[in-house]
Amino acid sequence: MIKVILPAHLKTLAHVGGEVALDVQGQVTQRSVLDALENSYPMLRGTIRDHVTQKRRPMVRFFACKEDLSHESPDAPLPHEVAAGKEPFLIIGAIAGG
Repeated sequence: MIKVILPAHLKTLAHVGGEVALDVQGQVTQRSVLDALENSYPMLRGTIRDHVTQKRRPMVRFFACKEDLSHESPDAPLPHEVAAGKEPFLIIGAIAGG
């Protein structure tokens, strides 16, 4: 099981209180994790990735194992610790302003 931690506003939208556990088949990548997340929680479609292009929304960042993976290829394998369920895949809502 892959552990995913969502920002507070997406937890509220998905009606979950803590981290989400997902069963991801095949290689564990950003794309496969986000596909599984959106299949399990359809209300999140379009909030993390654009509906058409499937690109990450500008104010959303991805982290795992203390590394920013936001600009990695969506098809690059996630770290082994994430795939093994030892570390979570974090989806962070970026904050902007002055």
